Amino acid sequence: MAKYMLGDPALAGARKVAYVSTFPPRKCGIATFTSDLVNSITCLNKLYDQRVIAIDGRHLFKPACEAMEHKIGRDFLEDYVLMADFLNQSSVDVVNIQHEFGIFGGEAGEYIGAFLDHLNRPVATTLHTVLPNFENKSKEVFSKIVEKSTALVVLNETTRTLIRQYGVPAKKVKLIPHGCPDLPLVSSAKAKPKLGLQNKVVLSTFGLLSKGKGIEQVIAALPEIIKKEPRLIYYVLGVTHPQVKKNEGEAYRNMLHDMVKRLGLSGHVRFLNRFLSKPELYDYLQATDVYITPYVSPNQISSGALVNALAAGKAVVSTSYLHAIEALGGGRGVFCRFNDSNSIAERVAEIIENPALRESLEQKAYGYSRKFTWQSVAKKYLRLFNELTQQSEEKNYSTTTPPKNRLSPSLH
Repeated sequence: MAKYMLGDPALAGARKVAYVSTFPPRKCGIATFTSDLVNSITCLNKLYDQRVIAIDGRHLFKPACEAMEHKIGRDFLEDYVLMADFLNQSSVDVVNIQHEFGIFGGEAGEYIGAFLDHLNRPVATTLHTVLPNFENKSKEVFSKIVEKSTALVVLNETTRTLIRQYGVPAKKVKLIPHGCPDLPLVSSAKAKPKLGLQNKVVLSTFGLLSKGKGIEQVIAALPEIIKKEPRLIYYVLGVTHPQVKKNEGEAYRNMLHDMVKRLGLSGHVRFLNRFLSKPELYDYLQATDVYITPYVSPNQISSGALVNALAAGKAVVSTSYLHAIEALGGGRGVFCRFNDSNSIAERVAEIIENPALRESLEQKAYGYSRKFTWQSVAKKYLRLFNELTQQSEEKNYSTTTPPKNRLSPSLH
């Protein structure tokens, strides 16, 4: 424990942090987010150690606590308890949980509750999914997270407002935006030759494919847009979501391919069925003229894909889901109606035909994203970890030190 008098401003900060999350090589948005966060904090060179406790499909092998592998078998309840006990015996100062219901085991990811029940370290939980109306089990799991977390990190003001209805104490809630890469603002015309796309008008959507992405609505909109702009190419960037592929195979992707053939769009739609490296992804984003995020659910509170499009300074057409309403307000994007290909066609054509509008959208999107580059976000997380460590040490000090020694000399 750090040596200091209660009230001394020079309290010790966090030195070791553990993250409970999915992590590469797992291919999912939460894994990518955590990897970016850990790497960005590493670049600050302020922590002695960072440990990632990866949520994995395999059972945890535990010959001895000291030799415990840093992972939790997703569907093995005892692993959550064992890892909590391991962290309790370690020198970790703070635990950061990256929370999304589907990445943890049990109904609605309830096994994370067992981890929290046994853990005696300060916990900062980053909330990636909050709904206006949770189903019973999800609400129960969410309530446990609220109760046991020392701090709750929300990614935008929309989520902070949303969780008020669940009675979350305001002092527990910390707003730290979803991070984005610090990319230069490059015109699409300059970026296109590298990809052989000169003289093309490029639309794109990226992310892990699933029915909720609404990509079929963009494909349905293309014939109308192509009438006005025959040079158009639409890129669908990314693999099928691993959980979707496990449960449904490639049914959604195959449906999209069939739709492209049926509409005679094979020369205008390109699927990149792989998990793109960051440099490759950024190349495609920078070559994009209009980025489209046509999500089906109005309740989505966070989109890493949208954040990356803003970071690249793209003109965005989006349905009005919760994160998009906040991120694209103030003229930073253009909204289309949900599940409406005609609306998408109208909005895309409006941007393509109006260079001044497109330039305005690009400048505003890029300027907005400068507030949450990963370096800035990493500093905010580090500040939070320091704060939680100091509170914990102060609490431990006050409960283990005789009353006569608690006050600094100036207060006697």
